Amino acid sequence: MESPFKGDVLKGKVALLTGGASGIGFEISRQFGIHGASIAVMGRRKSVLDSAVSSLQSLGIPAVGFDGDVRKQEDAKRVVESTVKHFGKLDILVNAAAGNFLVSPEDLSPNGFRTVLDIDSVGTFTMCHEALKYLKKGGPGRRSSSGGLILNISATLHYTASWYQIHVSAAKAAVDSLTRSLALEWGTDYDIRVNGIAPGPISDTTGMSKLSPEEISSKAREYMPLYKLGEKWDIAMSALYLASDAGKYVNGTTIVVDGGLWLSRPRHIPKDAVKQLSRTVENRSRATPVGLPTSKL
Repeated sequence: MESPFKGDVLKGKVALLTGGASGIGFEISRQFGIHGASIAVMGRRKSVLDSAVSSLQSLGIPAVGFDGDVRKQEDAKRVVESTVKHFGKLDILVNAAAGNFLVSPEDLSPNGFRTVLDIDSVGTFTMCHEALKYLKKGGPGRRSSSGGLILNISATLHYTASWYQIHVSAAKAAVDSLTRSLALEWGTDYDIRVNGIAPGPISDTTGMSKLSPEEISSKAREYMPLYKLGEKWDIAMSALYLASDAGKYVNGTTIVVDGGLWLSRPRHIPKDAVKQLSRTVENRSRATPVGLPTSKL
């Protein structure tokens, strides 16, 4: 699909993306690069990093990959500093690294719970903490009079409750809180905007195939407001909006990009049955004038 944004909307920007070598993170990397940004991706698997960087470079995008684990502060510090050393500055940090798997609470070990929180929430804060001095207004390498952008990839699981994902729900709730708190404090003190995106079910992703078998996702479409799964492109376009000047006054907001799914519930009564009930009630009200006791009819 053709982008609604100008091709140079991120010209001159430098973006570092954790989890930016695969899935939704890679599509954000690709679209940021296509729209003018230089891209650094961080991940734990060198083969995946190398493949992503090669793909980006084949599109003429200045790109580099750094292996590292967001759970380790020394890795976060090294990757942020390496990005600045390579490109001269840092304008955008995207926290897309995440861990997830389906499990009942009684079968989830405390260590498994902790691991997901360490990646999603602690890892997000760690990256933000190490990137602060480069993103803040007047930071090293910043020629702009304003600060940079932090974009956290979240979810909608914790808006109500979700089966078999208590660990991820807790982690993403923490990420949303972190987004709001940093937007308040770092927006005020350092002119850094901090926002989030909460994707819904996105087709052709590892998460979708791992967490929602095809027969389940097909049934879910029956009560999705838009009757379809989202695409990685949809998330990348939302990220472009927030990273561009079009979103320059948006701060502390997590945009839900799920087609309205989090609002959905299965239909308990078919629409035709509801129409029939409505006609019955309407006919009764017409037969009985408002305000006139039925005993006097």
